[in-house]
Amino acid sequence: MNRSTHWAIALIWDSAMAQCVERFTYREMQDRVARLAGALSARGVGYGDRVVIYMPMIPSAVVAMLACARLGAIHSVVFGGFAAAELAKRIEDATPKAILSASCGLEPGRVVAYKPLLDAAIEQSAHKPAFCLVYQRPALTATLVPGRDEDFATAEAAASPHAPVPVAATDPLYILYTSGTTGKPKGVVRDTGGYAVALHQSMAMIYGIQPGDTFWCASDVGWVVGHSYIVYAPLLVGATSVMYEGKPVGTPDAGAYWRVCAEHGVKALFTAPTALRAIKQRDPAGALTHEYDLSKLETLFLAGERCDPPTALWAAETLGIPVVDHWW
Repeated sequence: MNRSTHWAIALIWDSAMAQCVERFTYREMQDRVARLAGALSARGVGYGDRVVIYMPMIPSAVVAMLACARLGAIHSVVFGGFAAAELAKRIEDATPKAILSASCGLEPGRVVAYKPLLDAAIEQSAHKPAFCLVYQRPALTATLVPGRDEDFATAEAAASPHAPVPVAATDPLYILYTSGTTGKPKGVVRDTGGYAVALHQSMAMIYGIQPGDTFWCASDVGWVVGHSYIVYAPLLVGATSVMYEGKPVGTPDAGAYWRVCAEHGVKALFTAPTALRAIKQRDPAGALTHEYDLSKLETLFLAGERCDPPTALWAAETLGIPVVDHWW
């Protein structure tokens, strides 16, 4: 990280659910990551160990992923929408030394308690983690299990920063499990070096993103697209990444995406066709786009599923920008 990047904004957390926006500079992110890495190291996590991360769309989830990478530990993020049985399968297969979680997730009209699901998953799994760090969100305070659970923020704040651990390009960075819809979830291992190079190059070559630009991947860190384009790729290139906790409609309306793009000066938006179809259904005339200044939005990228031509054409005509369907 060079001096000019220190005070650049690395991450913007925009939570329509908590109704707040927080910004983190590269320096602040580096400090948090180093301290959390120190907290994990002090509790026995090191090179090659697995760490399961079961968290909602909050900045501490990004910090958790990067802290594992800093130690040479292998993170395995489990999508927060999975219930105890699915989480248990992944714990049993990955055999993590630690689990990092949060007290709850936020959905429209309800608070989803994560801790009971985590407790049940650990009970169901033959493998037990050595410890858990639980991030307590203001919406709900979780009950910690004595001798196993600790407060995430307290552990991070009290720790000494840990230096980066050198790893080989071929060392694993993370394990991400398939959905399990056709059988037992399969752990896919992604290495470190080639992944980093490909992501770094893709930001300019595919998305037109340079250092200082703002990029929004409207995915979830629990999916591979979120790993790549919320966390690693934007930060590797020195851009600003938007992390959004909310929905394309209903938080509060079908203009939510346009509000985020306008407020944060998003240059490129990467989302799924399903989100656009939901927006189009609620606002077929695209009237809500006129309520926001979208002059900085240059390109809309779609992936995750096939985009039907009417939806792509609607987006292109409504926004007046290129729509790139690059589903892989």
